[in-house]
Amino acid sequence: MKYLTEFRDGEVARRIARDIRRVASGRWRIMEVCGGQTHSILRNGIDQLLPEGIELIHGPGCPVCVTPVEKIDRALAIASLPGVIFCSFGDMLRVPGSREDLLAVESRGADVRVVYSPLDAVELARRNPGRQVVFFAVGFETTAPADAMAVHLASREGLANFSMLVSHVLVPPALAAIMDSPASRVHAFLAAGHVCSVMGYWQYAPLAERYRVPIVVTGFEPLDVLDGIRRAVRQLEEGRAFVENAYARVVTREGNRHAQALLERVFEPTDRAWRGIGVIPASGWRLSPAYRDFDAEARFDVGAIEARESGVCRAGDVLRGIIKPSQCEAFGGACTPRTPLGATMVSSEGACAAYYHYGRLAGARSSGEDG
Repeated sequence: MKYLTEFRDGEVARRIARDIRRVASGRWRIMEVCGGQTHSILRNGIDQLLPEGIELIHGPGCPVCVTPVEKIDRALAIASLPGVIFCSFGDMLRVPGSREDLLAVESRGADVRVVYSPLDAVELARRNPGRQVVFFAVGFETTAPADAMAVHLASREGLANFSMLVSHVLVPPALAAIMDSPASRVHAFLAAGHVCSVMGYWQYAPLAERYRVPIVVTGFEPLDVLDGIRRAVRQLEEGRAFVENAYARVVTREGNRHAQALLERVFEPTDRAWRGIGVIPASGWRLSPAYRDFDAEARFDVGAIEARESGVCRAGDVLRGIIKPSQCEAFGGACTPRTPLGATMVSSEGACAAYYHYGRLAGARSSGEDG
């Protein structure tokens, strides 16, 4: 199958791994930003092909995982209102809020529906003019263009019964926050290829220069990830730090200008709280004034939200690469995919879920938290 099997060739993977072992002499920590890359690494055993000095640590690139508890609780409150059809992608249903999740609210009679596109929610609004349809817009720059299109269509058609609970987050400010933290352990980043396919990679150059950190735009197939690691290690060994595109079959420097224009029209930057991490300035999008009438938070008064995070879940430390999932005391005991304390254990892109499903149940090879 073209564009799949070419990037899953075992012999080529072993050859790239030999290249990495030949080049690597230092001890380097490389963060894969996206949870999809984390799952590819563990599913294909890429971490076990690398030399001892190369440690992969996992980043904040799972939008479900970083959606703050306050936003989950607000979604639960809105979904519980009479007359509301609450629409969400399926991976949000089991993400725990302070006390429960969307499935629990649905079990008490709320009309919660799984959709495969925000345009499905717009269609529900067309078919149900007597009810309020709310779409839970969660995601990075990858999914934001479709959400922007949904709001734009609803506005153009005058759908007064459609609105959006927006929790979009942006990657570059999160990378800066990680590097600014005194606890940062990152020497290089593997940037998420799908995000860069929309936004381009021009905006990463100032980060590479400011923090002297290599950033390699990387895809998600095994050979994509291995090639990204090889390029990052080469830069580190040569003492260089620049943005390198290892996903040229999908990503250009400029990105998708049409999508960017739509995003600039519908959204505007805002400070955003990240679950387990805290507020990162200018790290999210909210609806721009021209589309503010479609903001579900403004439309539905659900009162003050008093969110409460788990006292034992260390998902925030996992998302910042400070610890490996298996180094959390709750991992595999109090916290499992059936009884998740944090979103990282239940999301399809969560690092804790990847460690659990692919058998990394014991302590990670590297100690973590070792500065």
